[in-house]
Amino acid sequence: MEKGKKGLRNVFALGFVSFFTDISTEMIIGLLPTFIVEELGAGKAILGLIDGIADVLNYLFRIISGLISDKLGVRKIVVLAGYAISNFAKPGFAFVRSWTQALAIRVTDRIGKGVRTSARDALLAESVDDKSLGKAFGLHRTLDQMGAILGPGLAALLLSFIGTRGVFLSSFIPGLAALFVLTFFVEEKKVSRKHTEGIMKDINLVLTPEFIYFLAAVALFSIGAYSPSFVLVKSRQIGIPYTAIPLVYAGINLLHTIVAIPAGVLSDKIGGAKTISMGYLLFAMASLAFSIMSGIKVVFIATLLFGAYVGIIETVQRAIVAKFGPSDLRGTAYGLYYMVVGFCSMGANLIFGILWDVLGSKQAFMYSTVTSLIGFIAMIVFANRLGS
Repeated sequence: MEKGKKGLRNVFALGFVSFFTDISTEMIIGLLPTFIVEELGAGKAILGLIDGIADVLNYLFRIISGLISDKLGVRKIVVLAGYAISNFAKPGFAFVRSWTQALAIRVTDRIGKGVRTSARDALLAESVDDKSLGKAFGLHRTLDQMGAILGPGLAALLLSFIGTRGVFLSSFIPGLAALFVLTFFVEEKKVSRKHTEGIMKDINLVLTPEFIYFLAAVALFSIGAYSPSFVLVKSRQIGIPYTAIPLVYAGINLLHTIVAIPAGVLSDKIGGAKTISMGYLLFAMASLAFSIMSGIKVVFIATLLFGAYVGIIETVQRAIVAKFGPSDLRGTAYGLYYMVVGFCSMGANLIFGILWDVLGSKQAFMYSTVTSLIGFIAMIVFANRLGS
């Protein structure tokens, strides 16, 4: 598959796969944290445990799928398997009666995400020239997040008519649409295998000193980067009605969408590391707002900051990874990146949830403020090291 217009079509097709999948996923995620805490009776530490276990397995399978797709020299079949696992698992939330059952469904869904993500990102990166990586990932992220805006809005609309469990069950419909687009509109690009020495040799080729430093800076930030679930639970605690919680999530996703393409374009111009550091600073400001401010106004302020942070990080960190290591080992590079983020995410959500239960939400958000500022400094040093 030649790059250019064909590659751009592939970016759009992958974007619409993510669009429909995110409608399905975010119909659920906008309601799931408060559902787990209020209906299933779990505490904040349990919520953090669920998100943490799901995330670490998600990211663990990303390195496995990245290695496999590199070894096979194909991407699409791995991507299709991952999307199928997730989209057939998620409606199961309609039938859970305990937090352990919710954990099982959440883990299965996130394993599916892990299976598809590294191979999909590699396929996306191979569809365009290196100079257009930021723009391509920004475009993909924008289409993805359009679904993430529509999903919670659709959930809020349906909630009064079919209830929480009905919303969970109806998520199956957009999930099927995603599988249809992937099967018939996404084109495979056969990867020429240049490195065949073995898995550990491949990993060593990717782990350059620059990539190791980048991963270290990401880890310093990610160890305090709590999931959006805690933003929703905090919003509910502040006084946002249950039926409006999906709209808070939609607000986060709206800012994410608005920021994605400009962040990608900015990273192509000034450098990825500098752009990422801006995202870390926005997260620190959102965490500080939740720590020192009170009243419903903080939900609005923190939602804007948190959404902008996600838009930058989810676009630019993924784009910059493609620049490390040989082109035929991009799946491996993405897998290593996601493994670091995943283990840190598990620790972050568990620590954050325990701090909330034991010391209170203000102390938990202050912990994340401090760790994100440390990550900000580390990424600035990395940017200066690269001259970008």
